[in-house]
Amino acid sequence: MIRVLIADDQALVRAGFRMILEAAGDMTVVGEAENGLQALALIGQHSPDVVLMDIRMPELDGLEATRRVRASRTAPPHVLILTTFDTDEFVYEALKAGAAGFLLKTAPPARLVDAIRVVNTGEALLAPSVTRRLIEAYVQRPSPGTTHGILKKLTAREQEVLKLIASGLSNNEIAEHLVLSQATVKTHINRLFAKLGVRDRVHAVVLAYQTGLVPSDTVTR
Repeated sequence: MIRVLIADDQALVRAGFRMILEAAGDMTVVGEAENGLQALALIGQHSPDVVLMDIRMPELDGLEATRRVRASRTAPPHVLILTTFDTDEFVYEALKAGAAGFLLKTAPPARLVDAIRVVNTGEALLAPSVTRRLIEAYVQRPSPGTTHGILKKLTAREQEVLKLIASGLSNNEIAEHLVLSQATVKTHINRLFAKLGVRDRVHAVVLAYQTGLVPSDTVTR
């Protein structure tokens, strides 16, 4: 079972998330917090695997709570930021704070459940629409026709896998698209991460856009 803590200042929102997660079958909600300080206390008591963290909360906001929990524990939980605010500065600050994922509260329930499963494995996840905005706002793109030298480190297959990651596909979806096993896809991803010197999918996607490997309109999901 994936142990989840919900941190949101609205009781109805917390109740809705709890219903969705407990219906998933492989998740259990170990606590609910209405502000960042309460979230930190409950994380210490219950050691959740994943924290659903709202950004705007009283007493201590979700960004600062994320910074503190990620910096103060040897094995901190994965933090999935959930918010109605998709402004670029919130996305960027959430990533810098150490969040593993960023989804809007308008995401369908199935997407939320899948996101928790993804970040629980140690992967990073962003809503594709948010990824595009992040790239457009913060990534300096190369001049047209320019080929970035770092891409030469990747094989043709690894570049193909990176493009699919940038389009928002999961490992399973990439495997189906390329007719490969999930183990093979994971091997390709680990190798391209090592070659590019990135630690997760988010930074790999940023680099894919930054190098010009994929155009800014690639994210479609």
